[in-house]
Amino acid sequence: MSILTTLYDAHLTVGGHPIAWREIIGNLFGLASAVGGMRRRVWAWPVGIVGNVLLFTVFLGTALGGHGAPLFGQAARQVFFVAVAVYGWHRWRETRTGTGAPAIVPRWATGRERLVLLSVAVIGIVSCAWLFTQIGAGWPAPGWYYVADAWIFVGSILATYAMARGWVDFWLVWIAVDLVGIPELLYFQYYPSAVLYAVYAGFVVWGLVVWLRAARDEGPPADPELRTDETSKAVGL
Repeated sequence: MSILTTLYDAHLTVGGHPIAWREIIGNLFGLASAVGGMRRRVWAWPVGIVGNVLLFTVFLGTALGGHGAPLFGQAARQVFFVAVAVYGWHRWRETRTGTGAPAIVPRWATGRERLVLLSVAVIGIVSCAWLFTQIGAGWPAPGWYYVADAWIFVGSILATYAMARGWVDFWLVWIAVDLVGIPELLYFQYYPSAVLYAVYAGFVVWGLVVWLRAARDEGPPADPELRTDETSKAVGL
C-alpha cells in the first residue's frame, strides 16, 4: 500500500504549484487516444480508458486527499467516458472491415440525430448544473462554475457518443467544450490539463478536416434515408 500511496502522491512542483504525475500521464493517454480516434483505430478506446481512470483521481482533487479544487463535472465525465468508450470499442470492432483498415466511415449526423443531441444537451446542462450546485454546496466557487462544468460534462459525453457513431459533428462539439474547458482549468490551476486542452483545440481542427475528407471520399450520402431510397431504386422497388 505504501508503494501505491507513493505513486498516487507523486508530483512535480513548478513555480511552487504541485502537479500530479497522474495528471500528466493521464493527459498523455488522452492525447494518444485522440490521435487514434482521428485515425479511426480501435485501440483509441482502451487507451482512452486508462487516461480516464487516472484523470478521475486528479479532478476529484481535495475530495480524495489530492491537490487542487474538486471539479465534479470534470471528474464525473471520466466515469461516463469509460462507459461510452466500452460502447465505442465494441461498435468499432464490429464495423471494422479488415486488419489495418479504419474502423468506421465518417458521416454527418442527420437532422433528426442533431435535434436529439441538442435536446439532450439542454436538458443535461440544466440538470447537471443543479446537481453540481447541490454537491458543491458550501464550496466557494464563482457563479459561472457550475454551468460551465455542466456543459463540459454533458458536451464531452455527447462528443464521445457521436465519435462512437462515426458522426463528423463530434469534432465541433469538442471545439465548444474546449472553449469553456481551457479557461476553467486555468482558473483552477490545473495547468497540464489546460495546456493539453489548448493542444486539443488545434488537434480537433485538424481532426475535423481529416474526417471531412474521409466522409467526402469514402462515404455514401450522409442521410441514411437517402441511402435507403437509392437502394430501393437500385433493386427496382
